[in-house]
Amino acid sequence: MDSIYKSLAEIVGDDHVSNQPEELYIYSYDLGTTEPHRPDYAVAPRTTEEVQEILKLANKEKIPVAPLGGGLSLAGLAVPLRGGIALDLKRMDSIIEVNERARYVVLECGVSQGQLSSYLEKHHPNLRHSEPGAPPQATIAGNIAIHGQGDLAQPYGFNSDMVNGLEVVLPTGEVCRIGSCSVSPSWFTLHPLPDLGLFLGWCGTTGIITKLSLKLYPSKKIKSVEQFVVENEDLVPEIVYKITHTEMADDIVAWSQAIPTFSSGLHHINILMTADSEKELEFKTELFWDDVLAEYIRNGDGGFVALSAAMKAGLTSRPQVSKASDWKKGGGFEYVGAIMPVETYPECYRRGFDISARHDIPYTVLGRIIGRSHAMMFSWTYAFNRADPESIRQAREALHESDELALELGGTIWKPGVYGQKLVMERIEPNTLKLMKKVKELLDPNGIMNPGNWEVS
Repeated sequence: MDSIYKSLAEIVGDDHVSNQPEELYIYSYDLGTTEPHRPDYAVAPRTTEEVQEILKLANKEKIPVAPLGGGLSLAGLAVPLRGGIALDLKRMDSIIEVNERARYVVLECGVSQGQLSSYLEKHHPNLRHSEPGAPPQATIAGNIAIHGQGDLAQPYGFNSDMVNGLEVVLPTGEVCRIGSCSVSPSWFTLHPLPDLGLFLGWCGTTGIITKLSLKLYPSKKIKSVEQFVVENEDLVPEIVYKITHTEMADDIVAWSQAIPTFSSGLHHINILMTADSEKELEFKTELFWDDVLAEYIRNGDGGFVALSAAMKAGLTSRPQVSKASDWKKGGGFEYVGAIMPVETYPECYRRGFDISARHDIPYTVLGRIIGRSHAMMFSWTYAFNRADPESIRQAREALHESDELALELGGTIWKPGVYGQKLVMERIEPNTLKLMKKVKELLDPNGIMNPGNWEVS
């Protein structure tokens, strides 16, 4: 038994640390095209204090640490690129507090999207959180750490904009609290204290989020969806602008895909609405049909799809892109997410269509509106066959081309992998890059935190 393994076992117990090849294999890869990298140890702490001791040990011994929550990243962000310790945070899964009147929840970093949704439905049915289109085992903290978005993005923005407070363990082992929780028992706001936004978007390279407070929102009794379809992609930005102007939609998603063939070349705009009464829902629905989008129907430019009750239920019950993306029937898909101006949707679609065609991959493109047309989370999705190296190579090349395209069209790459990170750092303003380097060197002097990610030269 080596000394590092023994030390880790003393921190978390024998049952929660491993150096066995068959268990380390699970932590060596993700669901995307990133090459596998095996850690030397996998460890699953239960408390903030155990995370502290692990990072103190790693910092002292200069051992890399790769944190992960649900392990569902598609871009290699939780793959231990330099070996070391895979820090599995899923045991830290307590929901600590729900403040019904102030509408926020305090929870540990391992709490999953499905866990929080189920808890709120059972104990606080008047509250909801902004849930991404990810599998239910994806964690709240993981989504926050990558500036994720969810089904309340249209009115309220990124899920990271909904954070009230953080507890973070720094790479050197100190515990910091950020927000009102640093000066009082309440976790209700980040403001107006000095901005310490050093942990969101950094892919775990500046510290480990162990607790967080998240804003909650009213949960309406009724959910519904309308789907508007146009052939001309150039109409999508103006249609989205008119829909957002009503402030009646909870979520707006524009999408197009090659399969099934009857949908190829069409642009579907899903308008998700909620209401507390049938009268309220009827008012919202009629507004879109008879006022906002009526001119496109009269001109023959578009129309509403007649959706059955079952189809509406499917579209309002946390739809996942992964369920409709495995066109290669090989168990693999990965996408490049980009935060783009909404007006770039037509060019995003056309250029993504071309990339998919050149790499023999049925196209799937999607844009979720963030903050009343303030931005759009656009994704180009590429399926591949995990058993076919050529299929994986084509998907990887398509992903890299899409990273380049996002920047070319004036956007930013969302949760970029190593390739995308390098593209960003090549373009980013030099003094900003210097500041990033200073921050990383200050917080992580020995470079142990998720090395290989955001490595500023």
